[in-house]
Amino acid sequence: MKSTVYFSGVRARSFQDNKQNRILGLFDAAGLDDVVQKGDLTAIKIHFGERGCDSYVNPVLVRPIAEKILALGAKPFLTDTNTLYGGSRANAVDHLQIAAEHGFGQAVAGAPVVIADGLQGDNFREVTIDRKHFRRVKIAGEIASANSMIVVSHFKAHLPAGFGGAIKNLGMGCAPALGKAEQHSAKPIFNAKLCSGCRACMDGCPKRAITVEKRISDVDYNLCTGCGKCLRVCPTHALDFDWFVEVPPFMERMAEYAYGAIKGKESRVGFFNFLLNITPDCDCVPWSDAPFVQDIGILASKDPVAIDQASYDLVNRQMGLANTLLQKNHEPGADKFLGVWESTLGNIQVDYGGTIGLGNKEYRLIEI
Repeated sequence: MKSTVYFSGVRARSFQDNKQNRILGLFDAAGLDDVVQKGDLTAIKIHFGERGCDSYVNPVLVRPIAEKILALGAKPFLTDTNTLYGGSRANAVDHLQIAAEHGFGQAVAGAPVVIADGLQGDNFREVTIDRKHFRRVKIAGEIASANSMIVVSHFKAHLPAGFGGAIKNLGMGCAPALGKAEQHSAKPIFNAKLCSGCRACMDGCPKRAITVEKRISDVDYNLCTGCGKCLRVCPTHALDFDWFVEVPPFMERMAEYAYGAIKGKESRVGFFNFLLNITPDCDCVPWSDAPFVQDIGILASKDPVAIDQASYDLVNRQMGLANTLLQKNHEPGADKFLGVWESTLGNIQVDYGGTIGLGNKEYRLIEI
């Protein structure tokens, strides 16, 4: 049986058609009032964006979701987990500061902010899932404790996951640093002939695992967590993953963590995917590149696999934009994510998610 995904576009010529009202309509159409019950402590799982990034979901668009939860008699809170790779969100103090700088909190988004894995990422629970890669996974404590959850995701491309949407927001976003490290576990390889000696990888490595003299001379795999930051900052692509070996199991591990994030409240979780500012990179990077397709709309569903598959399909139906990181596959129907990151295979996360019971990739799309 197909899962249902609801869609609303971005064109508006009246107050009734503005994005806030479209979000309220999607909440109702998707039946998310069944997800949230009176008295719930309801997590709104969101990404607050790295300092320097501006493509995260606008907190003004989160407010209607918070207001709907309040109207149902529940208590919403905005939440995310601390990062594995350092940056401006590696502990709860810095993370709360970034959330405030980006407009998240009671005044704009309509709910307080709680960092789900605690001050230094050590607040988590072990959840038994008994899947191929993990018997137990580590889920941030305040997400595990929440009675219900609305997962709000900025849908965009991602290296190495292909794309980031609901599954990634659950799997990576609901895990503490130790859980994120368990999912990555991929080790970069390096080509000294391509190295310019700029030291960006060494300076950017949160674990100081890379040594550069005139060129890259060593990667200490005992220290390396596989976070992939070195790949993102290297201007000459001297570092890379073994995509055929490392990336498929990485995405399977991420999907298993997503399964663990909703285990125990499977009927108490709803999803929004925002297909706006569809950029080449995760909101974890301290910049926002130009979108590679036009804004498409907003989706809502109770199924994380179906909403990601629908989002993936909608992006690929678009005409790719010129003067962006999209290097090929501009025509409608072509895989835009491979056009941005040629070695990624984003479909693995939805395929495997369907296999393990996270959701159903077969969907019907209803426009409202």
